[in-house]
Amino acid sequence: MHKKLTVHVIILLVITSALLFVNLFFGSISISLADLKEGIVSDIFYNIRIPKTITAILAGGSLAISGLLMQTLFRNPLAGPYVLGVSSGAGLFVAIAMILFGGVSNYFVGKSLISISAIAGSLLIMSVVLFISKRSRSNTTVLLVGIMISQILGAFQGLIEYISNPAALKSFVVWGMGSVSNTSSKDIYILLPICFLFCVMTLFLAKPLNAILLNETYAQNLGINVGRLRLTIIFITAILTGLITAFCGPIAFVGLSVPIACRLLFKSAHQLHQLCYCFLLGAITLLFCDTVCQLLSNSYAIPINTITTIIGSPVVIYLIFSRKESLT
Repeated sequence: MHKKLTVHVIILLVITSALLFVNLFFGSISISLADLKEGIVSDIFYNIRIPKTITAILAGGSLAISGLLMQTLFRNPLAGPYVLGVSSGAGLFVAIAMILFGGVSNYFVGKSLISISAIAGSLLIMSVVLFISKRSRSNTTVLLVGIMISQILGAFQGLIEYISNPAALKSFVVWGMGSVSNTSSKDIYILLPICFLFCVMTLFLAKPLNAILLNETYAQNLGINVGRLRLTIIFITAILTGLITAFCGPIAFVGLSVPIACRLLFKSAHQLHQLCYCFLLGAITLLFCDTVCQLLSNSYAIPINTITTIIGSPVVIYLIFSRKESLT
């Protein structure tokens, strides 16, 4: 089993490395190693391409792991940050921070305010959905309520946009399209350690996740504190989803479709394996989508949500119409 995991991880790492190279050196401007000696090209490479590529890896991996945690917690393959309204909660709180407090000039104060707002929104909605799921054992009910919550939050967000000033509104609308290219080197110093820390933390939850995936009673019989595990999952998911949403905007379908694709491709129910697969396949997905955005147009930026939706939707449709696929 571990040999198969090693082989799969190596294959995913090779694909990730290839896409990383393409993402760094190809786009609206193709860059060669010789070009890095030139001032302008060097500035583009080190200050734009490298932060953008690192952000794509962190965002894709973090959202995919968040989706896997949510699908395991709710034992529902259609659960995900975007579907259940967690991303919408983060978006609403970011709208409040950006539009009502957009005048903050200090970089770290401004970024901290947006990040904390996004995490708070994610945490709040995650807690609400979990409360509803405990009251109703129906997966369909939880999904429908999550979609309704998303719509309600979207309505409040629209109201805030309507009453905001044009300058703040423009910044928020651009943020809402989703992008991994708006991060700077300073942003990476915030994103990288936090995302790395919480993604690594999930590896230590592999055994409890395997148990809770089967049955909460079974997990309790094994001595697992299910309540504490549930709170830990909520906390990690809120941090990862909120932070990525704060820096990249709401990115659709990655958290939903990547865990499904991992189960379809690798046929493993072991959560340690799935966590590794999800991070790498999530990184591959966003690297690929960002590369497509770069190569399709030289004159304007294509929102990454357009590409992730085109790629992710067929995976979800396949699951809906497949009677064989289940969470395990």
